[in-house]
Amino acid sequence: METGRDGDSATGLADEMIKLMFAAEPLGATLLGVPGYDELLSDPSEEAEQELRAKGLALGQRADRLAESTVDEGDAVTLAVVAQQARAQADRIDARAVEYTISDFFAAPASGLLSVLPMLTFPDAQRAEAFLARLRAVPEFLDGVVSRHRAGLAAGRTPVAHLVRGAIAHLDRYLADPANDPLLRQPGPEDYPTFAQDRERVVAEVVRPALAAYRDVLAAEFSAAGRPEEKSGICWLPDGEAMYAGLSRAHTSTERSPEELHQTGLDLIAKLAEEYREVGSRVFGVTDLADIFERMRTDPALRWQDGDELLDAARSAIERAEAAAPAWFGRMPSTRCQVEAVPAAEAPGQPAAYYMMPSLDGKRPGVYFANTYQAHERGRQTSEATAFHEAVPGHHFQQAISLELTDLPLLRRCADVNAYSEGWGLYCERLADEMGLYSGDVDRLGMLTLDSMRAGRLVVDTGLHIKGWSRQQAIDYLMANTPMAPVEIVAEVDRYIAAPGQALSYMVGRLEILRIRAEATRALGDRFDIKAFHDVVLGGGPLPLSVLDEVVTRWARASA
Repeated sequence: METGRDGDSATGLADEMIKLMFAAEPLGATLLGVPGYDELLSDPSEEAEQELRAKGLALGQRADRLAESTVDEGDAVTLAVVAQQARAQADRIDARAVEYTISDFFAAPASGLLSVLPMLTFPDAQRAEAFLARLRAVPEFLDGVVSRHRAGLAAGRTPVAHLVRGAIAHLDRYLADPANDPLLRQPGPEDYPTFAQDRERVVAEVVRPALAAYRDVLAAEFSAAGRPEEKSGICWLPDGEAMYAGLSRAHTSTERSPEELHQTGLDLIAKLAEEYREVGSRVFGVTDLADIFERMRTDPALRWQDGDELLDAARSAIERAEAAAPAWFGRMPSTRCQVEAVPAAEAPGQPAAYYMMPSLDGKRPGVYFANTYQAHERGRQTSEATAFHEAVPGHHFQQAISLELTDLPLLRRCADVNAYSEGWGLYCERLADEMGLYSGDVDRLGMLTLDSMRAGRLVVDTGLHIKGWSRQQAIDYLMANTPMAPVEIVAEVDRYIAAPGQALSYMVGRLEILRIRAEATRALGDRFDIKAFHDVVLGGGPLPLSVLDEVVTRWARASA
């Protein structure tokens, strides 16, 4: 291990960076099973954020200096990850999202708590007691969030009014059903026999009153003061364009401009139209795009009967993918992916599906959450592609394998590089077709649906946040250019409004992974091995896209 003149090492800097990230998001540490953070919630104050920003940028500068003298390839990759994570953290802090992010989507503070806290497990009394301490910290956390909301309002960084109303409705649903409180869902440890009663008391006396008070503040101070739907994007906020440019960098790990990404999305949508006509003609006997979309939205045969049928289809697709995977992957995770429904209280504001990575200690498995809310209105054709993206061989393979790379620093195993992880998930939707996993042309239409949704995200996210589109413009664009169900389009657009820039990561990452694969195929010719390629892509942990390119290029050169 090489060190610089000031004694820094790549591993040491990586360890410092991950500790900063866990200080910023202690819940993330607990979800991973990292000890030392179990009783904490994040500090939303501006002072805490600015301290993290300064420390992170100083770490990034130290990594850059050490990289100038580093010859070890593994260290060079680690230092590049440290530098990128530090700058991405600064970009996110500079966006000041806590000031204006009020929503029922889990990017918002209160809904994030109600989404993540029920996922925690308590294998022993110590961690169960830490969970109770964390619950007792909820009022202070929400008080800090309110302070930031108020500071944002005073500075003109206002939330979006209809998203505030959605957050209030979410809290109302939660508060109206104490018997099914998701915070009471997880079983307690055997060595803490009174945990259930103690938790119920803390939730009733501390957590629910704090959330009720937060809800009342939102209704009294922020609902009427919020931006109208015509001004949903952050370009309507002071310094909004600069904030969005930073979020774009953070989420894509590239310097591609929002304007370039907008055009890329338009071009992809145009190309996808031809594929829709080809597959749609086989399924419906028509080639008009509007007809194909209308049939996909209205054909009763393409709707679920109920949530159980939706979950059964997801489990079946994942089982097929697991059976086929050994022909395409040399390295596979040691644990299987579980399938669960999105909890009912959170379901109306959540996406169609999402994945929660396993813990480092193996006590919590990777879980694919499928949204069964209004299942009869959801198109069944996207079920398989979604499962391949979120679970196998998508996020579950990528994230579970990453956590098992114990020879790497922890930062390398769980770095926050959206374009890598989401790009991989989207890459796997098309890879699944190569693997022969789709049941038929209806499911390939679902693959195209999700392709057009991700291409549409480039158009709509930049449209909202750079070009000043209204919420209705964004909905209308997706209605005209994708066959997604209206209920899903509305939820997607509200997600883009609530979390600017995050939606860019999917297609940017997929396009780059495909480009890197094509370059390696050209370099190796007949020697190209798809299993080896996938093992290289997954074997270094989440990497910024430029670093992934360098890693694969070195592998191809060595394999030639």
